[in-house]
Amino acid sequence: MSDNWKLPWAGGCRCGKVRLAVTQAPIMSAACHCTGCQSMSSSAYSLTLILPQDGLEVTRGEVVVGVLHNVPAAGGQGEHLFCDWCKTWMFTRPGPAYPFVNLRPSMLDEHAWFAPYIETFTAEKLPWASTPAVRSFETFPAAADFPSLMAEFARDSARPT
Repeated sequence: MSDNWKLPWAGGCRCGKVRLAVTQAPIMSAACHCTGCQSMSSSAYSLTLILPQDGLEVTRGEVVVGVLHNVPAAGGQGEHLFCDWCKTWMFTRPGPAYPFVNLRPSMLDEHAWFAPYIETFTAEKLPWASTPAVRSFETFPAAADFPSLMAEFARDSARPT
């Protein structure tokens, strides 16, 4: 087991106007197959690094809310954030009820090491889509499952090289 995440990490949007710093280790990595993520990412799924809320900082530039302005399941406050210039989907704040932020791992300058540990909403998965995820869920894992999933992730997940 390696706890060496080689933090901090730097990253940014496609055009470079927005820059980010990750200062805390992720608690989970995921691929989401829901139709909403398919539409947002223009792909078969979206990728996510779930970070503690205060583990991600915008160090330069401005982000703007794109979609998910008011989702009841996210406490009415969830929001997807984008670069204000190139409109790259950078991260998601699920809402005040959740102490984390979901970073798109491709925003990291070095992200080739990333692999999703879980995949969610496989009930909506495109038939040809596959990931190397270790655990799969038809919808979203139950809250009671997260402590053991987080422990597995901390022990077994991919790390930066």
